[in-house]
Amino acid sequence: MNVQATSLDGDRSRQNSGEIVARHIIVCGMVQGVGFRPFVHRLATGLGLKGSVRNLSGHVEIHVEGRLDDVEEFQQRLTADAPPLARPIIASITIATHRAAGFEILGSAMSGQADVHLPPDRFLCEDCWRELFDPSNRRYRHPFITCTQCGPRYTLIERLPYDRENTGMSRFPLCADCRAEYESPGDRRFHAEPLSCRACGPRLAFKVRGAADVVSGDEAALAAAVAELGRGAIIAVRGIGGYHLMCDASNAEAVATLRRRKRRPSKPLAVLFPQSGVDGLDVVRQSVVLDDVAAGVLRDPARPIVLAPRRADCPVTRELAPGLDTIGVFLPYSPLHALLTSDIGRPLVATSANVSGEPVIIDSGDAELRLAHIADGILHHDRPILRPADDAVVHVVAGSARALRLGRGTAPLELTLPRPLPRPVLAVGGQMKCAIGIGFDDRAVLSPHIGDLESPRALGVFEHLAADLPRIHAIEPAVVVADAHPHYVSSRWARSGNRPVIEVLHHHAHASGLGGEHPHVDNWLVFVWDATGMGADAAIWGGEALVGRPGNWRRVASIRPLRPLGLDLAARAPWRSAAAVMWECGLPFAPPLAPGEAELARLAWDRGLNAPPTSGIGRLFDAAATLILDLRTASFEGEAPMQLEALAWRGYQPALSPLRLPLARDEKCILRSDWRPLIVAIADTDKSPQLRAHQFHLALAAMLVDQAHAIRERLAAEGAPPFEAVGLTGGVFQNKLLAEMVHERLATEGFTALMPVQVPANDGGLAFGQIVEAAARLEDTMR
Repeated sequence: MNVQATSLDGDRSRQNSGEIVARHIIVCGMVQGVGFRPFVHRLATGLGLKGSVRNLSGHVEIHVEGRLDDVEEFQQRLTADAPPLARPIIASITIATHRAAGFEILGSAMSGQADVHLPPDRFLCEDCWRELFDPSNRRYRHPFITCTQCGPRYTLIERLPYDRENTGMSRFPLCADCRAEYESPGDRRFHAEPLSCRACGPRLAFKVRGAADVVSGDEAALAAAVAELGRGAIIAVRGIGGYHLMCDASNAEAVATLRRRKRRPSKPLAVLFPQSGVDGLDVVRQSVVLDDVAAGVLRDPARPIVLAPRRADCPVTRELAPGLDTIGVFLPYSPLHALLTSDIGRPLVATSANVSGEPVIIDSGDAELRLAHIADGILHHDRPILRPADDAVVHVVAGSARALRLGRGTAPLELTLPRPLPRPVLAVGGQMKCAIGIGFDDRAVLSPHIGDLESPRALGVFEHLAADLPRIHAIEPAVVVADAHPHYVSSRWARSGNRPVIEVLHHHAHASGLGGEHPHVDNWLVFVWDATGMGADAAIWGGEALVGRPGNWRRVASIRPLRPLGLDLAARAPWRSAAAVMWECGLPFAPPLAPGEAELARLAWDRGLNAPPTSGIGRLFDAAATLILDLRTASFEGEAPMQLEALAWRGYQPALSPLRLPLARDEKCILRSDWRPLIVAIADTDKSPQLRAHQFHLALAAMLVDQAHAIRERLAAEGAPPFEAVGLTGGVFQNKLLAEMVHERLATEGFTALMPVQVPANDGGLAFGQIVEAAARLEDTMR
């Protein structure tokens, strides 16, 4: 707690506990949209205090009067007993004059510079859950039940301060009963801005594809949707942050139909489970294995999708994640989802309603147009969704829950910067898995996942958020921070404006993002492993070891470059990387091309035509997936590494010794590991595919640890400061098996290993790293 109250210290010795005092308190942090004003009112009246509370430009302003000991207890409990979603910080406490007759919530006001904290959307709280299924409650089965502690925020708030007229609920006048609750200090819904009931709306409507009539009314629409799901249909459901496509997760035919219509042959589909049992996870545990960390994350107010190992007797179809042994599972987070899963009584596929790589659809007209060829019916509602928020995704690696995708429930994600920014900045992220962020003062705010910027819809959402996030936080970015790659859509957009642009190398942003999450480390060795990103020499990097700190990174190690045919095509055609590594090793490989084209491809590769060098570890995974699994093409980015990891888990042998790869300096004194012996080993078809997949992972883990030892020795020889921790980041470290192998080996060898936690290790975390890097550079220019 940060309390600037030194003006009171001298008075306290002259006061006694019964003396009547008055205080003016400013509270900042996450205090709007989280039930903080009603909490303050209850706390103050419970202690017999007088005064007022109001929203003031992003802060909460409190005037309180009463006996000294009661006022001091009030001050202590403001933070200690705050609502679960609140993150209050007492900014100042000053002496005030006596003027209050009672305690009231005043209307919001604006004064001075705003201190805005935009809360993410939250799950259905336990109190509202009980009421939802209580036949005696007037909100029994109301699909939009909410209170001060739950429901939509980010997707519903148009502007702050957080008052009903500033949200999408402004179009729904409160009925008399809701108005009485809203104005009653003792009620849980006192000043609950998204408050509603059946009388005042919002409302559901269900439409069957091709039918002229709409099924209106909450119960009728719900019953129609459940009936369609029960007969194996696919329906689109409008949730909090956008539409889901849903079907019965136990119905293999329904899942196959969804895949065919959505043109998503193998990408994993998330599953929404009914909440059941003491902790709500009984039905989930019938399908997947949950450790304590995963169970805790599933129950978190964010209600993210959590990746968990599939049980051998799992009742849901294997078509959910072909070739994989994990399933993305989550619990109902809204009352509508709770009703759907309760009524149908079994798990439902719940995947984003979008074209692959695009943001989730939020508009009802857009849904009817763009989902007409996929959904047999659509369950609409008329509560506005002001901005999209796809579901957040989390997995457990090395004992900690780590973000894979920011989204509904986890974003906007706010983090404290290691260095304050002298000027506000807008960070525009990368190309794939794009998310953006803003930085100002000592704060960074990251958006939910947007998507891949090649699509017009993704670019439209990107441009909207680039204007919307600064507007709602009442800042004007003076600088735009972008990836150094000249052809990224985000980078081109940044340069097309009239603001100065700071360019940050892709892998420097990854490393700085990790540094921003672990600011206690001054000197780093960071391994940034991914598939692609432009390096300082304009080459394609992706297997880099960097030493230093944000604002001052130096590349010290990498891997021997490989030259995939048609580099930009390699992510969806893993055989191109396999051909490159096999030919580099002098081994035969037959490309899956028509007669004559294979010979031309080899000739082009020999001459270096359209086969630029890359040090991307991701491309090595692609090659290994082809050589071990015969996976020639991929239907989505990351499919080859995911399939290879799943196979490696099946061949896991703790006692297996790793293949050690040669390590030597190149002409620029960069340490490079030579992967060629590994390719020869995994090309040996006398060994089982499972063993070769495990051997591949084990060799890469040993390679990293060998590089760490060599770099430590090199720094000591140079007289350079030693690194304090080894960082692991970049999309390759989404691979749980590899990350845990490396983490364990580093710890065994005496290194401290750190990984991202709140921020994705993949390109979804680039914007945060760009902000941290910009803060370091701008600080240096101010000196």
